[in-house]
Amino acid sequence: MKKMLLGASLAALLTACGSNGDSSSATDIKIVGSSTVYPFTTAVAESFQRANPGTSVFVESTGTGGGMKLFCAGLGSEHPDMVNASRRMKTSEYENCQAAGVTDVVEMAIGIDGLTLIHAAGDEELTLSSEQVYRALAANPYGGEQAAEKWSDIDPSLPDAKILVFGPPPTSGTRDSFVELVMEAGCDNETAWEGSDLDEDARDVACTKMREDGAFVEAGENDNLLVQKVSGEPGALGILGYSFLEANADKVQAVALNGVMPTPETISSLEYPAARLLYVYAKGQHVAAKPALGDFLKAYKAAWQPGGLLSSRGLVALGDDQRVASDTAADELTVLDGSSL
Repeated sequence: MKKMLLGASLAALLTACGSNGDSSSATDIKIVGSSTVYPFTTAVAESFQRANPGTSVFVESTGTGGGMKLFCAGLGSEHPDMVNASRRMKTSEYENCQAAGVTDVVEMAIGIDGLTLIHAAGDEELTLSSEQVYRALAANPYGGEQAAEKWSDIDPSLPDAKILVFGPPPTSGTRDSFVELVMEAGCDNETAWEGSDLDEDARDVACTKMREDGAFVEAGENDNLLVQKVSGEPGALGILGYSFLEANADKVQAVALNGVMPTPETISSLEYPAARLLYVYAKGQHVAAKPALGDFLKAYKAAWQPGGLLSSRGLVALGDDQRVASDTAADELTVLDGSSL
């Protein structure tokens, strides 16, 4: 009886995949999500389509948050098969998936990225600490008024140039990672908090809220456009993933963070303080209904191996333990345990 019910549920899903009258939808693969992961998934998609001309892979850059919302909205051809993510799925997103029937979420880390501060290639080399970045970009640093207009207002040793940083919007996983890895790290200074009467919730807001007076500019989800903005604005900084820095080394250069420059070596070892894992998530139920999706996951697995396609595109390979976990998830469609989030 259980096998009959399983067969019926898969048949229903296959019907859903063709419910819009599109006979190709059972072989089409739809992917949304992170702009940072977008070029890596696109590279895998292009390679896969060349090897499998009967399958079309559509990849859309929506930002991690926007992608998760689309991914978790339900099953069937009107919903994506996968989502790219520049941070791990949130508990609230997982719960939204479960509520919509997306119960078999498969999580795969694909590599390690360095969240990078950049400036124009012709600018003088710059080193910033997490605390200096936080003081410059927080709406209310340590609960106080934001009065810094120039970097030298933060520290006299820094350039006498106005603070102007182009960064991702709130829907971006890169924004979430920046807040967690840089802003919150810079905010963690008990001496600076001495005398503050803010409660824990208000303190959390002070640690995470970005200023909105023009010093921090939301540049959208297009990281290539962000590179153009920074390279054309001397003194301006930008926030994006390491692979975009490497691909545009003639236009922009990295800012050292806490004295460490982002390189494949410092990112892989996690010595670089803003190193982070990048992810893709797939719907196990869609894999069962779309064999092509399972084949695509195998191609993605091959791409994240050391020396594979993703390494050639600037993504730092996973460590052995993490790679084994991702390999196993791709092979066995391991369902994500929400308690681990």
